Formats: sequence, structure tokens, C-alpha cells
Amino acid sequence: MLVILHYLALNLWNPSHLAGWTTIVFTALILGIVHGITPDEHTWPITFSYAIGSYSTKKGIKTGMVFSLAFALQRAIASELAYLGLSRLYTITYLNNIIYLIVGLLMALAGVYIVKRKTILHFDLPFIKAHHEGDNSPTESWLNDPRPWMPAVHGFIAGWGFGAFALIIYTVLAPATHSAAFAWIPGAVFGIGTMIMQMLAGGLFGLIAIRRGLKSDAVRRIALKTAGNTLTWGGLAFILGGIFSLVLPLFAGASLATGIKIHNLDAVGLPLLLVIFSVVVVGFGTLVIQTKTELKHLKDTEPRSA
Repeated sequence: MLVILHYLALNLWNPSHLAGWTTIVFTALILGIVHGITPDEHTWPITFSYAIGSYSTKKGIKTGMVFSLAFALQRAIASELAYLGLSRLYTITYLNNIIYLIVGLLMALAGVYIVKRKTILHFDLPFIKAHHEGDNSPTESWLNDPRPWMPAVHGFIAGWGFGAFALIIYTVLAPATHSAAFAWIPGAVFGIGTMIMQMLAGGLFGLIAIRRGLKSDAVRRIALKTAGNTLTWGGLAFILGGIFSLVLPLFAGASLATGIKIHNLDAVGLPLLLVIFSVVVVGFGTLVIQTKTELKHLKDTEPRSA
């Protein structure tokens, strides 16, 4: 127990003096867990979208695992590359902004696929009820379930974005291994820690999609409309955020310190705003409005007693 408490007392804000493999691996794991549970723009919007779109707790857990395994693979590769002398690449700010653009485009395209819009720009606001051909069709031809490989693609690409957690892995933990053969381990273990929390989050988001009193087709409509809107609007927000950061980096880098010594919670800036807009405003906004619409439809179509 004393040993565990000793490790828990590690400085996760700015770890240093990492002596031995046990300390390196434990630090990477705890950092991954913290990364997975705090609002991170590289994980939350995507996990939320695909997990809620699975409309199942079990499938939500699977979605979180698939996304995070691809994320862990990327972090292992990047950790190895950092040890081999490429860590400076991860400190170039505009590379992260380019990742915003790529991830945003993929999110928007996935949203178009799920809700079968003709173009990325053909979408409706989450708070405005829109008419789609096939809305009343029992086959719901205007909706597509996400393909199983989509979270993996997003996880691998989004992993190349970086923040404080990634920089700690690349500039502190990977070099501390003193071995090119094992420098990938901190990144992989960090990814596993993230996966643990993302699987729990995916299960929770999948559970949220299950609505008692509604038929399975209504639950499916709610879940996929929420996933489609989150990916489309969230993707466009990421694209705009990437462009804004490339054009006006000083303004995009501005943030308001919170005083919390936990990465992802230490400041309110563009990354946190992207999470709030994508998941809270669009995601939960669509979920609430769409659920109310389905409940009203159920009430209106129930046979009335004489």
C-alpha cells in the first residue's frame, strides 16, 4: 500500500526523475487514465459520437475500445519516433492545427454518411426539426449505422494531435527508457490507460442512447441523428478551429487559467471550447430535442381510450 501511495504521489503535472521501468510505466498508465477522463478534443467528440450512435451499452464499450486501440497504436509509434529524434516535430504548433483540419473533415464526412446528407453543407441545426425524405418510412432509409472501422480510423489520425499529455510522453517518458527497442512502451501504456476510461465512457454514452418507453426504431433514430449532428457540426467546428489557429495563432492560443493543476482542466481555451460545443451543445442538445420529438410522436400516435 505504501508503494502504491508513493507512486500516486508522482508529479503528473510535470513528471521528472523517473527512475526505473516501474515508475515510467505507472506514470504513463495514470497519465492515460487522466487523459481519458478529462475533456479532450482528440477523444471525447469522437467517442461520444460513435458510442451514442451504437445505441447500446455493449456496443458503446466496444466502440471506445476500437477507437482507443487505434489511438494506442498511434501513441506507441509516435513515442518510438520521438525517441529516435523526432520529438521536435511534435512541438510545432501548426501541425496540431493541421490535424484539426483533417479530423474535422473526417468527422463531417462521417456525419454526412450517417444521416445520408447530399453534401457536408446540407445539414440542420440540432435545435430545429427538419424534414427528411423517408422520415416516416419504417426502413428509415435516410439513416446509416456507422461502419465498425470508422472509430479506428478516427482514433489513429486524431492521435497525431498533441497537447500536454502527448508532450510528456514524447519528451520525458520515451527518452527515460534509454532504449530504442522499448521506447514505444510509454506511448502504448498511455493509450491503454486512455482506453480504460474511453471504454467506460463509451458504455455510458451507449447507455444514454437507450430510452425506456420508446421502440427500437425510435431509439435508433435518436442515436443516429445525435451521432450524425455531433460529427457534422463538430467536424465543421474543428475545421474552423484549425483555420483560425493557422491564420491567427496568437488569438487561437489565448486561454483563461482555471488554477486546476490537471492537464485539460488547467485552462479554458480553444480545445475545451471544441469539446463543449461538439459534445454538450450539439451532442446533448440533439439528444434532448430528438428524444422529446419521439416521445411527442409516440404520445400523438397512441390509441386513445373511449
